[in-house]
Amino acid sequence: MLQKFGFSQYESQVYEALLSSNTPLDTTSIVHSSNVPKAKIYEVLNKMSDKGMVLTTISGKKKLYLAVPLETIIQKLTATFKQDIQELKTFTPRKVTTDDHIWTLKDYQSIISEVETLILDAKQSIILSAWNEELERFLPLLEQKEKEGIDVEVLIIGKLHTSLKNLHSLHPHQDHKKLEPSQLISVDEQIILFAGIENNKWKAIKTESQPFVKFFTDFFYHDVALAHITEKYQEQLLQDDKMKRLLTRLRY
Repeated sequence: MLQKFGFSQYESQVYEALLSSNTPLDTTSIVHSSNVPKAKIYEVLNKMSDKGMVLTTISGKKKLYLAVPLETIIQKLTATFKQDIQELKTFTPRKVTTDDHIWTLKDYQSIISEVETLILDAKQSIILSAWNEELERFLPLLEQKEKEGIDVEVLIIGKLHTSLKNLHSLHPHQDHKKLEPSQLISVDEQIILFAGIENNKWKAIKTESQPFVKFFTDFFYHDVALAHITEKYQEQLLQDDKMKRLLTRLRY
């Protein structure tokens, strides 16, 4: 129960055992009801006491333990979380030189948060391509950055209404075989993040390496050119079997 909040498995087991008991427990009873090894129980209880998770008392020759009420623990965790957030807000990272590493990032929400951070940090320019479902969440930020004078250029796969001035739309044909969502963002011509689906899970790479930044920037404009070509000549292109096979093999 408490492992999600940074407590150990044994601490969680002991707390649940104490919380489930109608009366205070001694160490022997805690071992029995929590399945925590006897050799570990005193160490675990001491740590829990230091963290303010248990109440202790002496009854005769026995030391008894009682769980701090769950509501108190919730309030404690909430207060600690808010304090940690405030400390994060005041943290100033040290400046570093250009990082040529290629970093891998997993977890969909982490990727979305990283894209949002890149947009917020943009000082000069943003280029971004994504499917309409993914792009929609970024529109308020992108529109605000454009109002602030940032050069914003977007390629959208599908349809979406927006006030952005520099917008390109690509509409894949219904016969496309590789319609997998992806996201590409380049900020200030200094950093890129490219995300796609791998084994049914989102995965991204992020780098400041200039050869990769240039490559993915060229990749973006390749798709922009393709969008305008297919928009203007789609009917003619799809009548050509060879061109149709090539176009429908592209991954968007």
